[in-house]
Amino acid sequence: MTSRYARIAGWGKYLPERIMRNAELEELVDTSDEWIRSRSGIVERRIAADHEATSDLGLRAAQEALHCAGVDASEVDLVLVATSTPDYAFFPPTASLIQEALGARNAGAFDMNAVCSGFVYALVTATQFVLSGACKNVLVIGAEVFTRILDWQDRTTCVLFGDGAGAVLLQPTDRPGGLLSSVLGSDGSGACHLLVPGGGSRNPASHQTVAAREHYLRMNGREVFRFAINRMPEAVATSLDRAGLRPSDLDLLIPHQANQRIIDWAAKRLELSEEAVFSNVARYGNTSAASVPVALCEAIDQGLVRPNAIIGMVAFGAGLTWASAIWQWNT
Repeated sequence: MTSRYARIAGWGKYLPERIMRNAELEELVDTSDEWIRSRSGIVERRIAADHEATSDLGLRAAQEALHCAGVDASEVDLVLVATSTPDYAFFPPTASLIQEALGARNAGAFDMNAVCSGFVYALVTATQFVLSGACKNVLVIGAEVFTRILDWQDRTTCVLFGDGAGAVLLQPTDRPGGLLSSVLGSDGSGACHLLVPGGGSRNPASHQTVAAREHYLRMNGREVFRFAINRMPEAVATSLDRAGLRPSDLDLLIPHQANQRIIDWAAKRLELSEEAVFSNVARYGNTSAASVPVALCEAIDQGLVRPNAIIGMVAFGAGLTWASAIWQWNT
């Protein structure tokens, strides 16, 4: 039997203990606290401990989400992990590692990689499993240890990213709401603007790729910024229109936390007040696929998400990809 609606029954997040402030970066590369703040709004970020991999962060967030929902791991039907920094470069899936560590012995598991857009992609995908009746409990996790693929000699990128994980548990419900509409997009012509050149089947790992530092992230910041300030508000506006809503109907927008200037620009384009747009980029930087779920958890914890609230979630990332979801809070 299919379900009429899906709901977010539980949520959780995990941020590593270590905090790296801008002053520490001043000692690594030619930068300054003022330069970082003025261009990104970032003040500090979290750095995973040496023993922590993406699955470790995702596991902690997933455990918190299950505890919040009052659901045992044995009841989980599917574990879906959005990440672009898996524990292992090719396989096994990070989702399988989390599934095993959770004790979710009855669950299927797979990874999804749309980079920073990954969690919204995964949330929309997971909702279909619930609405079709295929699954009753689906864990959706966004987890990244992005600092492991940063070139700490590149001042234009190493200052922007951090590590973290967020998770939600989806369940079927008769309560109206849940996913009202979504937009999933991609423009592969911009793939060259944000990538890790080495290590894949096109450019396998070798002495040459390591010497050329091709296993670290490379980004054309100007082009990515230009892409983001256009696609973010467009995606939100389109998904609102598909739901028969307007920007003024949004109670809260949770955007990808990449850059405060991008967040501010999107808010201005959508004519949203500062109070209607959630931001924690100053404390965590860009945590890629973990960005939106961590922000969602914090918004809930701060009492900003009320019953029947209309929530917009939007992200952009490498690919180039973008994703937006309009969610009515029916928990």
